Amino acid sequence: MNKLFKVCGLLGALLLTASVYASDIQVLGASSRATAPGQDSAMVDLTIVSAKAAQLVGFSSPACKTAEMHSMSHENGMMTMRQVKVIDLPAGRRVTLGESGFHLMLMGLKSSLKAGERVPLTLNVKVGDKDFKIDASAEITPLVGGAHEHMHH
Repeated sequence: MNKLFKVCGLLGALLLTASVYASDIQVLGASSRATAPGQDSAMVDLTIVSAKAAQLVGFSSPACKTAEMHSMSHENGMMTMRQVKVIDLPAGRRVTLGESGFHLMLMGLKSSLKAGERVPLTLNVKVGDKDFKIDASAEITPLVGGAHEHMHH
């Protein structure tokens, strides 16, 4: 019986360590714009702060069929977007995706995004050799001016 308590205590300590470690990653200000009728994709912007050097290696959402991370840049006077596999998260620095040239894409939306609702997100973050899933949600803001800022693919 004493051995069982030691094993349970060790497992509890390991789980507590993992949850504290995962809590060192904060997701702030996640948002997306409401979508127009028939629009099947939406861009998500957010800020991530990680206490230790980390990498955003993917994400998912039950609101869409496909979730991709993209970089944005201007080349020859044109805005270009490319899918990326990793977004670096330097230790202790705020990484705001839009400001750093990145965004998340919800593609193949299962239904329209409506202002005032929230979309669940699960971020896949790698810290060293450990992978963490961070649950977050994006606030849906009103569609301004009748046109979404993101260009369709």
